[in-house]
Amino acid sequence: MALSGLPAPVVEGVADARAADEGVATGVHLGQVSPRTSSASASAGATLRARPVRRLIELHHGCAKGRWRAGRAGWATEVTAMTHDDPSRRARRGVPGDMDLAVLDALFTQSPVGLHVLDTDLRLVRINTATRPMHHVPVEGLLGRPFAEAFTGLNAPGEVTRLIRGVLETGIPVRERLVRTRLDSDQGRERARSMSVFRLSDEAGVVLGVAVAAVDVTEAEEARARLRVRDAVRERVGRSLDVITTCEELAETLVEAFADVAVVEVVEAVVRGEEPPAGPLAQDVPLRRAAFRSREGGRQEQAHPVGDVRSLRNPTPYSRTLTDLHPRIVALDEDSPWLGTDPRRAGAIRASASHSLLVAPLALRGNVLGLISLYRTEGSAPFLQGDLGLVREVCSHTALCVDNARRFTREHTIAATVQRHMLPRLPMGQSTVETAHLHVPAEGGGGGWFDVIALSGARTALVVGNVSGHGIHTATTMGQLRTVVHALAGLDLEPDELLARLDDTAGFLAVERAAPPTGLPARLPPLSASCLYGVYDPFERTWTFACAGQPTPPVIVRPDGPAETADLAVGPVLGGGGGWPFATTTVELTEGSTLALYTPGLLPAAPAATEDVPDLLREVLAHPGRPLQDLCDNALYALGNLGGGDDAVLLLARTRAFPAHCADTRLLADDLTEAAAARRYTRRTLESWGVDADTVAGTELIVSELVTNALRYGSPPLRLRLIKDRALTCEVHDASSTSPHLRHARAVDEGGRGLFIVAQLAQRWGIRYTAAGKTVWTEQDLAY
Repeated sequence: MALSGLPAPVVEGVADARAADEGVATGVHLGQVSPRTSSASASAGATLRARPVRRLIELHHGCAKGRWRAGRAGWATEVTAMTHDDPSRRARRGVPGDMDLAVLDALFTQSPVGLHVLDTDLRLVRINTATRPMHHVPVEGLLGRPFAEAFTGLNAPGEVTRLIRGVLETGIPVRERLVRTRLDSDQGRERARSMSVFRLSDEAGVVLGVAVAAVDVTEAEEARARLRVRDAVRERVGRSLDVITTCEELAETLVEAFADVAVVEVVEAVVRGEEPPAGPLAQDVPLRRAAFRSREGGRQEQAHPVGDVRSLRNPTPYSRTLTDLHPRIVALDEDSPWLGTDPRRAGAIRASASHSLLVAPLALRGNVLGLISLYRTEGSAPFLQGDLGLVREVCSHTALCVDNARRFTREHTIAATVQRHMLPRLPMGQSTVETAHLHVPAEGGGGGWFDVIALSGARTALVVGNVSGHGIHTATTMGQLRTVVHALAGLDLEPDELLARLDDTAGFLAVERAAPPTGLPARLPPLSASCLYGVYDPFERTWTFACAGQPTPPVIVRPDGPAETADLAVGPVLGGGGGWPFATTTVELTEGSTLALYTPGLLPAAPAATEDVPDLLREVLAHPGRPLQDLCDNALYALGNLGGGDDAVLLLARTRAFPAHCADTRLLADDLTEAAAARRYTRRTLESWGVDADTVAGTELIVSELVTNALRYGSPPLRLRLIKDRALTCEVHDASSTSPHLRHARAVDEGGRGLFIVAQLAQRWGIRYTAAGKTVWTEQDLAY
């Protein structure tokens, strides 16, 4: 160590000590530290070997401050004596021995940890060999300078200085504090150093300075940063079963922690849920720009807007990546020849000042789903080869999430298509009921349905139901139950009896669902369904209904009164297997009354916890003069955003009285001669309605057979009713519950052909049972 600025006797003594010392040269010089240094003494500088750090700091501190006094001459004498003393004398005087000096020498010449020794003014006194590569400047230019100046490239020099000063003042060490530097020689790459600071004191407690140990942990920190990015992608990407949302999650996550600009493009067929094409991707396959994120936000210029669909230009790094399915890092500059192939992308790259591009494919099992393009702009370090491994993991995870979302989209599309085709397109009722409906499908394809079924005798069945769950299995189950309701409604069953038979069918379907066929990936959830079925009779002006597992009481609005909620006896859910009976409820309706039936999908959509759906419906329906479809729209506006969990179904029906001139009733005497009278009555009535002659003749024969059967096998009172609606209906009622049967008489039989003849002449016929007996009815289509 050159001791320039010391008196000549001291320097000479130090030089003599060097010759006898067993230590190892440090090669670190103090240089000019005092204005009092003469030319003679400066030229007589000597190197101090294996000198204790404490004495080194004392010496530099005294010289730098210009406080060299005569009393300091004793220091040189002590140093000289120290270098010539035997080990026992050194130990008695508290002087380091050979082992201590060897350890000290190893720290400064062989340790991989960068070591800085600072005085109380935080100026560099000594550094070891591991420190020199951290500064990228000659060592001679570091000693004597403040630490913050010597340690060039610090991102926060003031903060580091305060940190070291705090250790010097308090004596509390700081361990493994991370500081970051950025040097031009690293091409903008940020370096990370782990810094530990300790205070140095002598035996008397006098503070001599601080020691700063620094280790370059750039590679380790970059690895940790990549792990954090990977973990963030795994945590945040794929939370939604939507292709576009998944891409947006990826772009947002990468821009926050890895890139300055992120662009995610997906094959257009994948967005629709179709199978992805196999790689390599053909040049004419269109890609949709699904997501774009930039640190600049909306100010960043884009080559194409989000949602734009177009194929890639060729040849470019993007097209090459989708050809060989390998990620690549591309340096961006004005001389890149491929920029002319895609001028719009080139313009966006120049506008963002991007200098590094990392492009990677989204591929799964050899099929191409899309492309990720990541950019780093001015002020950020370029991508490194180590980033490729991270991007491969990110793309593998994202491709799996996108494919899951694609499969869900495909299943949802199929389920929505199946459900849409299974629902009535134009609900058919009778002229006595006007209907309108609102159906908001669930996001995953639900199982809500509604129906308006024309029944015999100008009656109308109103149905709403729901199958719990989502997907294709729920939609097909809904279609099965709806078909069963139609079949049972054709048997003229009472609402409670119909739900009992429907429950049997649902129980059968539940058993099948509990034991799925081999090959299904997972067991389906248990079947649970609800249904409300009601029948409106325009002649009695009553509505009789029953409910299975649907706690949604119908709302009734009469033209001359306020809206009210009907009392509802809720039965068990369909498919529960309990076998419990269902109860019916009958309400009287005046002409012009409005019924509102809905599924539980409307219930969660109430805008306030204190306001339930029936209250909102009563407010919406409190305008009986408005068209029903307008009321459905108003209900949707009032209830807010629907379709989140289950299907939301609302069915409105407005009742009318049957026109008196299109229906006629005749009481029949209990006499076999009434058959002839009934025929004459039928002819007169139908001719007055303008029915064609062929239909009149056929109806006469039907009435004759039905009345004869009622007179022979039924019980009085007897009644004949003719109804002209969308079809011509003939009803014969008697008080007996005996059911007639269709027979196929032999050629020699004299009877047994009545119902056979009726079945041939009528398009539809059946038997309806009530508490007062039974009604045999027929329907014939009218020619208009």
